Amino acid sequence: MDSGSQRPGPVSEGDSRPSILTPSSPPAMPSRYESQKRRDWTTFLQYLKNHKPPLALSRCSGAHAIEFLKYLDQFGKTKVHVAACPYFGHQQPPSPCACPLKQAWGSLDALIGRLRAAYEENGGRLESNPFAARAVRIYLREVRESQAKARGITYEKKKRKRPTTVNTVRVDVAPSRQTEGDGCNIGDPSVAEAVPP
Repeated sequence: MDSGSQRPGPVSEGDSRPSILTPSSPPAMPSRYESQKRRDWTTFLQYLKNHKPPLALSRCSGAHAIEFLKYLDQFGKTKVHVAACPYFGHQQPPSPCACPLKQAWGSLDALIGRLRAAYEENGGRLESNPFAARAVRIYLREVRESQAKARGITYEKKKRKRPTTVNTVRVDVAPSRQTEGDGCNIGDPSVAEAVPP
């Protein structure tokens, strides 16, 4: 065998050829969710550091989590009409108004979910997780309801999906008695589509 027909193998110390048998794979990129969770966690830790007085994570409570959510409102992009605004309750106001921009409820809800997970991933105990506190859930519910009223949006509770049950009906029709106008052709696509598989 000549040197050009040798099979590629592991690279020896003196061999600079890349090895086909031991491919190097690039490090896996974190998912969008994981990246966002890391950014949110870093932002929260920075908030605690800048808190007056600075606050240790171990002393953080649900009240501090709510305070953080209120702090984030200043960066919000969702117009939330005040009760005195003529557009209160309108989904599509015809002209601009001076009502404040806030964080949308859905954004806050997703943020709390990511921070709850990040807290536990970074060594926090489930029982002391400030983002899982009852006060935070109540606050989020109040934000959802007030924004729904102010923006004229209804948030309907999602119905739980129940497992579908298939009721089988047995129809015994003697082939000789079935007529063309019977309306019950088993091969008819409308019958196949009406019964879920």
